[in-house]
Amino acid sequence: MASEPQGGLTEYIQHHLTFLSSPHVSAGGFWTVHVDSITVSLVLGVLFSLWFWMKARKATAGVPGRGQAFVELVLEFVDGQVKDVFHGDRRVLGPLALTVFIWVFLMNAMDLLPVDLLPWITEQFGIGHFRAVPTADINMTFAMSLTVFVLIIFYSFKAKGFGGYMRELFTAPFGNHWALWIWNFLLNVVELASKPVSLAMRLFGNMYAGELVFMLIAGLFSAGSWWLYGMGIIGYTVWGLFHILIISIQAFIFMVLTIVYISMAHDHH
Repeated sequence: MASEPQGGLTEYIQHHLTFLSSPHVSAGGFWTVHVDSITVSLVLGVLFSLWFWMKARKATAGVPGRGQAFVELVLEFVDGQVKDVFHGDRRVLGPLALTVFIWVFLMNAMDLLPVDLLPWITEQFGIGHFRAVPTADINMTFAMSLTVFVLIIFYSFKAKGFGGYMRELFTAPFGNHWALWIWNFLLNVVELASKPVSLAMRLFGNMYAGELVFMLIAGLFSAGSWWLYGMGIIGYTVWGLFHILIISIQAFIFMVLTIVYISMAHDHH
């Protein structure tokens, strides 16, 4: 349920779109550290790791329990996606893809919590407003996409060597003539830069929009009308069910693009 908007729906939404920043570690602007996004993402990452570790320790060769069966289903699904796209050694890329998929899904799923739940809890302890969805924070999505970008560069050098990768940057796609080197290099730089930007902006845009819709619907609860209150409950339920599909698709897309980009880094022109 939504708390009573102070100053109207616009101010209510603006308040819920602010992040919890620590004055001790934030310099403002670009260097602002969003404590809520970092905290939620770390907690979810630890819980995910502990959950899979416990299931792995208790795994049996016989008839699996429901928890083990679910984990095996997820593992087989992710491994199948990696196998379809990447034909090299999957010992690193498989766990990476699994981590990306589950972690992004869990961060996205925080959007299914009532918009005022975590802010209300943290404000009771005097912490301040706490935003629950890390992937609705462009800083977080760019941090993840830049990590993928670093892996792309790393695997490009690993697969092709320094000389091979430099040759590719300057000679593809137009040829090896010296007059085309600068144009080839510029095109390849633009292609490289577009990968982390597309990863980050796609995930951020979808999750930010979904969070905003939840806030707009939540505003109906405090509109002072039983009719609008009922419409808010219906809207919250319908959008929540539809949003489950969105958060799953966004996690899947982020995982698949990560696999595709790293697979492309192994390919030779």
